[in-house]
Amino acid sequence: MLAGQHVLLGVTGSIAAYQAADLIGILKQQMASVRVIMTRAASRFITPLTLEVVSEHPVTSEMFLTSGEVGVEHISLARMADLFLIAPATADIIGKLASGIADDMLSTTALAVSCPILIAPAMNERMWLNPMVASNVQRLKTAGIHIVDPEYGPMACGGEGWGRLARLDSIVQHASALVRDAVRTSNEHVTELATVSG
Repeated sequence: MLAGQHVLLGVTGSIAAYQAADLIGILKQQMASVRVIMTRAASRFITPLTLEVVSEHPVTSEMFLTSGEVGVEHISLARMADLFLIAPATADIIGKLASGIADDMLSTTALAVSCPILIAPAMNERMWLNPMVASNVQRLKTAGIHIVDPEYGPMACGGEGWGRLARLDSIVQHASALVRDAVRTSNEHVTELATVSG
């Protein structure tokens, strides 16, 4: 269901950011076009060049142009997106979106999109189970943002726990379902308008 769809992928500063390259590959296998926005922290785990090569599109990370002026790329990216997928999503970006904060390219674009938003969190178990993070996740769900819950397994800090990024195939399945539902709703709306005008 992702064939011909424009997926905007947000990558944040989690150790799981390295999986973004594989995620892009799977999305492209589904015939989706993928554009990437990275946070500065994400670039410490995987380089923008890697994601540019895999996605075949320039990676966006900065809000300010070299001239010091504010660009409007976040608006153009927001307009073209059929789905905004943030994977991995840190507690930081979850908190920003839950509070309506827009202080970088990723959070600003997230507030500008009108397409479905899907978030796949990845973090240490103590962070994922923290009441503040749980509260922010619930606020996002209430706002209509979809969450792919993290899984249980080995953690980067040692031991096992809840907080591992969901399996990539599971994330893509959720993405496909969201796009399918959005297309169906849009088609039903068009049909209703045609019926009323006819």
